[in-house]
Amino acid sequence: METLAEQKEPPSYPSMDKPPIQAVLFDLDGTLVDTAPDLALALNRLRLEKGLPELSYEHIRDQVSNGGNALIELGFGVKVGDQEQPALRQRLLELYEEKVAEHSRVFDGLEMLLQRLERQPLPWGIVTNKPRIYTDLLIKALRLHPQVVVCPEDLGVSKPDPAPLLFAARQLAIPPENCLYIGDHARDIEAGTRAEMQTLVAGFGYIGINEKPQYWGADFVATSVTELNAWVQRQLDS
Repeated sequence: METLAEQKEPPSYPSMDKPPIQAVLFDLDGTLVDTAPDLALALNRLRLEKGLPELSYEHIRDQVSNGGNALIELGFGVKVGDQEQPALRQRLLELYEEKVAEHSRVFDGLEMLLQRLERQPLPWGIVTNKPRIYTDLLIKALRLHPQVVVCPEDLGVSKPDPAPLLFAARQLAIPPENCLYIGDHARDIEAGTRAEMQTLVAGFGYIGINEKPQYWGADFVATSVTELNAWVQRQLDS
């Protein structure tokens, strides 16, 4: 049987004959907000505390969507289960909390989409694997106004489990099939698909060089914010 790696052409996207979009849900890091600068800053501050040189921003950016454990492994070669890992991770989170939104910004151009959704009005929200404390601090600092925010603590599960997405849809009183979920990681698209939502890949997000988002099964892969905005607008106008 032909493997994905051996296929010359990516699988075709699902049919665009979909129910109308009545709500838009976003992943947070690498999709709605460019948080990598502040996470990279926190990791490099921790490395300096430990007498190590800073890592390049580009080197850190690819791991941001994989969370704090991945950043500790990148920065110190320490994995989950290693004795020193919990203390390093805790210190990383402390440093991040101190400057959670010093350089983080909504991806340039996405403000236009949020403004359109709010004008219609069409509800939008955030479903993230980022802990609640940092999510709330970031949303407040950036003056965002989502109608729903779902974090891992809310249900005790994280993506790719579809439960957080289904919970968000219930909170908005919108059927899942009328929701669009936008993310930059395979687990985002898996969660959205399992929730029977429409899905879109933010290809400008924190996608590693060896990852193949065209094989994740999303309805569309947007390589830029401009392309993402245009695709969403077409769906809303159809």
